[in-house]
Order: sequence, then structure tokens, then C-alpha cells
Amino acid sequence: MDLKLYDTLTREKRVFRALDPSNVRMYVCGPTVYDFAHIGNARPVIVFDVLFRLLQRVYGAEHVTYVRNVTDVDDKINARAAEEYPDLPLNEAIREVTKKTDKQFHDDVAALGCLSPTHEPRATEHVGEMRELIERLVKSGNAYVAEDNVLFSVASMPDYGRLSHRSLDEMIAGARVEVAPYKHDPRDFVLWKPSKPGEPAWPSPAGIKTPGRPGWHIECSAMAWKFLGETFDIHGGGIDLVFPHHENEIAQSRCAFRTPVMTNYWMHNGFLQVEGEKMAKSAGNFVTIRELRTGWRDFSWPGDVLRFAMLSTHYRQPFDFTHFSLEQAAVALNVFSTFAYPTAGAKPSNEFLEAMHDDLNTPRAIAELHRLLKASKEGAFELTDRMSRPGAMLIDSDFSAAEQLAAGLDYLGINISNYDRDWTRKQSFSGVSPQLKSKIDDLITARAEARTRKEWKESDRIRDELAKMGVVLKDTKDGTTWEIAR
Repeated sequence: MDLKLYDTLTREKRVFRALDPSNVRMYVCGPTVYDFAHIGNARPVIVFDVLFRLLQRVYGAEHVTYVRNVTDVDDKINARAAEEYPDLPLNEAIREVTKKTDKQFHDDVAALGCLSPTHEPRATEHVGEMRELIERLVKSGNAYVAEDNVLFSVASMPDYGRLSHRSLDEMIAGARVEVAPYKHDPRDFVLWKPSKPGEPAWPSPAGIKTPGRPGWHIECSAMAWKFLGETFDIHGGGIDLVFPHHENEIAQSRCAFRTPVMTNYWMHNGFLQVEGEKMAKSAGNFVTIRELRTGWRDFSWPGDVLRFAMLSTHYRQPFDFTHFSLEQAAVALNVFSTFAYPTAGAKPSNEFLEAMHDDLNTPRAIAELHRLLKASKEGAFELTDRMSRPGAMLIDSDFSAAEQLAAGLDYLGINISNYDRDWTRKQSFSGVSPQLKSKIDDLITARAEARTRKEWKESDRIRDELAKMGVVLKDTKDGTTWEIAR
């Protein structure tokens, strides 16, 4: 079964061919550790964790290398350190901030069910590699020194801009370039800059006497080179990184190593909104992973629910993060946990695997999980004293579907055996969000009208749609009532 991935550079879905099947290599831009990771940060972490798991299953875990860097030198880190530890020297304050926030990040992504990457290099530990790349670029004429800065000469790379497909004016505007008289071209970007007093500083490259520090873009080029080589298989990140960050990575790496490409596949996840609006502190809708885990809108959401909600939308599409989406995910996982039956060696269905191999089509894969759920329900009957273990309602039901259901969830990084059904029971999901309640009520009304017209096929279809949402119907002489499955 071919694995197909969408490549941002070529704007097409292509069959994935590893450069070396015995060493499949992927790099993903990681966090800048100065604060709690927000829900937008969670999306690429989850998406590329799913891809990591898929590659491990296709090629073998020992044959896949996943690198996700940590940026621990940055102006935002400096500002946060000075704010939180005003009585400490800046370098010491920076160490305290990055140590604390790095732990916060790893605790949060572990709660989301994400595997640890093969390598997690920190920028400050690879300044030597950055200096070496800068020296190469200066020597080749792709970079120049100006007032103790080293800048990349964009004009020296004729096909600069292929990844983002931007015009000259768009690139100048989009780069938010600093107006500096020493730049040869407004698009030129910093590889190295002098450090301000008290800031982190290292010996500068290219004969510069003043100590300095690297620019952001050179960090990823250097760490990708160190752990994956001059050219590798996949580079991932959020769509917001396409320009200027990834465009600049390409320029640096290709010019330093004289290679036609930096990586064979560029993959980007879509933007995330919160309740239909762009997430921003000024808008009052800025949400961190930690807030969601410990209490957001009166709920403390399990990591599996956050993960499943994220995967309900294709990774390349915009995702609207809402309370409604979390409720739907929680209800679905609760029903899955009742009927899924984990067994050693069980594999997902072919339809599920085809969806995952089709550019990580998780919505299609989840639709297949609902089909398997329906199949596993057939012939099942309610136990008087329902057991809490997975598969408790599987007497006389389709065990193969139940096994495939559990295996598919595991493929997505969700161990349904560990899902906390007691948590779901304690939630007041009977008082669901207005959006979900309105949708349920509309469907029940439509079903009642179909039954009045004796359109039984349509009535059954609506009932099945409600069942997929975790809604249990009870028809009585006084009408239809409903509740969320527990």
C-alpha cells in the first residue's frame, strides 16, 4: 500500500519514496521555550506524531529518525527572563525560564499521547554548527558581513521563493524586514547578529570581533544537518512557518551544501482558530494546553480528547477549536471504549489503512472507526451490570470489528484501554453546548417527521447519524427523549 504525502513545494500529493528506507529522516520545527505551549502549538506536535507512528509501522521503528528542535535563544525568551527574574543576571534568568518552560512543554505533549522524538536538539548546544554554515555561506558569496551582522544575500539564490510562491513585494512585506542601511536588499535576512550587553553571546564567525548570537533561521538548518544530513526526507511545521522561516531554511541549506533540495517533502498543517476566530491574547481566546488539561470552561479535558478532536479535521485544513469539538470527541471516545476490544497483534481494517496512507486522511479514518463501531454493536446486548473494561458489551457481537476498532485508535495514538470512562460519566454532557443541542434537536425533529411519513429508511439513517454522535434515543408514547451515551 503506497504512502502518499502532499508536498507544499510542488503543490501536489506524491507517493513517498524514502531516500534510504533503512533510515527515514524527518525534521519538525519545535517550540520556543518561553511560556506555556498554546493549543496552536499542539496541532503540529500531534500531526507529526501521527506521521512518525505511521512511518515506524511502514519502515520499522528502528529505521525512522525524527528530530524536533528546541529554540532556547530568542528575543522573547530574553524579555520573559528579564520580566520574571529581574534580580538575576540575564543569562542566569534565561536558564531558569527555559528550564521551566521546556519541562512544561514536555509534560503537556506527553499528556497528548505523543511519542518522544528520536532527537530533541537545543539551539544553544549547536552554535558551532551554525557558525560553520555561516562561514560556508560567506565564503561562497551567499552571505556578507555588515556592521557586525552576517546577512544572507537573497539575490544570490535565483529561485528563492519557490516554496511560498510569493512575489517580490509580498516577500518584502511578509518578511517584516528591518529597515537597515547596511542591507544590500530589503529581503536579506540575518544569520548572525551582535549581542546586547547581558544577552547570551558566543564568538562570532566571519572574522567579526564582537561576540554575538545566531539568527532564528540558521538554527534549524544547522540542527537538521547535524542529525539528518545535507538532504533528508520530510520537513514539517505549521503553515505559518512557510514564509519566511522555511523559505530561508531552504536558501541557507541549499547554498551551503550545493544541493538541489533541502528535503524531498515539505509538509505543513493548517491554521487553528478558537470558536471561529483567530487566537490572540487581545481577543481573549488564547488557550494553552495546560489550561485545557487543568480547567477550561469548567472542564479539565483528558489528552486523548484533545488529540482526537484535533484529528477530526484533515491536517492541511483550518481547524476550528471549539467546546463543541471537544464534546464530540469525548462522546465518541466514550462509546468506542465501550465496544472496542484491544488484542495483541490485531490490525486496523484495510479501509482505515488506506485512509491513513492517503496523506494522513484522519477524517476518513475516523469515519471508518464509526463503521467498525456499528459493526461491533450488531448482536450486542446491554449487560445488566455493565463492566468497565473495554469490550464489555461485546457478547454475541462482531469481535473482528471490535479488534480493528481498537487497533485503529492505537494507530492514531489513542490507547482505548486507558481511556477514563469515569471522567466522561461525571461530565454534564446532557447539558451539552448550544451548538450540539441544536443539531441533536433538529435531527430528532427530522426523524420524527420521516416516521410520520413512514419513510423508515430515512428515519434509520438519522438514527444512525445520532448514534455516531453518541446520542441514545428512547422512543415512548409521549415522544422521543435522548441522552449522551456514558
